Amino acid sequence: MDRFDERILQSLKSDGRISNVELSERVGLSPSATLRRVQDLERKGIIKGYRALLDNQKMGIGFIAYVSIGLASHSKKAQLGFEEHVRFVNEVVECHNITGANEYLLRVETHDLASYKAFHADVLGECEHVKAITTMVVMDTPKDER
Repeated sequence: MDRFDERILQSLKSDGRISNVELSERVGLSPSATLRRVQDLERKGIIKGYRALLDNQKMGIGFIAYVSIGLASHSKKAQLGFEEHVRFVNEVVECHNITGANEYLLRVETHDLASYKAFHADVLGECEHVKAITTMVVMDTPKDER
């Protein structure tokens, strides 16, 4: 990776829909050289994909929380069991295995508090591996560069 690749990545990170011509102008390369570099970055897996940023309110998401999960056992079986339990749950948009007092940190998005309460009881409460659940409610998001 050189300074051109870094400029390409920064530009795409802020605007994944930028045209190749505009991208080439920003980084100071010809359009064909820029396209080759982007394709190479994609092939190497440095660029994993492109996403749309959605307006949560307009999508019906009115409640966001980070949920810390403590497992009943520190075994690999418990970890894999928990991960499988939440893998296809729509409300769980992020799942991170973390260090510290608990094993997992989830980002959970639901319609409202009542929907979260149902998720808490029906999904997390029904997982045999979960020992502790700590919910931190997002009140505002002054910065989000995901």
